Amino acid sequence: MTTLKLKKPAAPARKSRPPVRGVAPRPSMAQARAASLAVRPDSASEPLHATGSVRLSKRMSELGLASRREADEWIARGWVRVDDRVVSKLGSRVLSDQRISIDAQARHQQAQRVTVLLNKPVGYVSAQAEDGHAPAITLVTQTYQWRGDTSGTRFLREHLRGMAPAGRLDIDSVGLLVFTQDGRIAKQLIGQDSEIDKEYLVRVENLPGPGLSASKLALLNHGLELDGEALKPARVEWVNEDQLRFVLRQGKKRQIRRMCEAVGLTVTGLKRVRIGQVMLGELPPGQWRYLGQGEAFA
Repeated sequence: MTTLKLKKPAAPARKSRPPVRGVAPRPSMAQARAASLAVRPDSASEPLHATGSVRLSKRMSELGLASRREADEWIARGWVRVDDRVVSKLGSRVLSDQRISIDAQARHQQAQRVTVLLNKPVGYVSAQAEDGHAPAITLVTQTYQWRGDTSGTRFLREHLRGMAPAGRLDIDSVGLLVFTQDGRIAKQLIGQDSEIDKEYLVRVENLPGPGLSASKLALLNHGLELDGEALKPARVEWVNEDQLRFVLRQGKKRQIRRMCEAVGLTVTGLKRVRIGQVMLGELPPGQWRYLGQGEAFA
């Protein structure tokens, strides 16, 4: 005798409840995790624009850890950690209270980057060659390294790779010019928020009457504008009857010459003798030396 098996009737499909108007659906666990990753980045996710967040490379630059270009390179290599998690995606964002650390390999690479101090002579341009004049970087060779260089650093051709001027001097100006491979130093000297003093000795002629009036000297210190923009306060004083000392925290093109013209003076010679705490000193014209390990601009 054949036994028949009866099938159980299928359970009726559950009707989904219509959403309650005005109430947002509760996020799932996966959605909550994704939201937290938008603020706390790690190597497996690309963070969103959380309120108050900034690009990781910008934050590293603000903290003086690296230049933005350097930071992007380290991020791509997996050399940067945020709150002990590796961040390897460019464009990642962080909050100001997050802890940033860099790998020992990044520290080592940074330590190999050099900075050069050159006593630029007349006739050389600071950056790219122009009008038949050679760039000052062409003087940075073993031939022109100052014998008085006490840094202990031996010249290598790889030191020229990625080296750029951190500031400029006009073709007819002389004195201290800095070249560096270190983005931190470049930002310190020429960044928008730079507070590093630059000191110049300026020879002038065409003095009005017996000398520069007190009111015009006051204008050189504070009160002039160039290109429709007020200049930052400077320190300007007489060294002798035809020479002034300028101390600036600004570097507009031909700024000192144009300032002098504004008060009736003609500049016949301009020499930069100091940048921050680093002096030109006895470095001969046309020669250069390395920035020593114990030296700093600020």
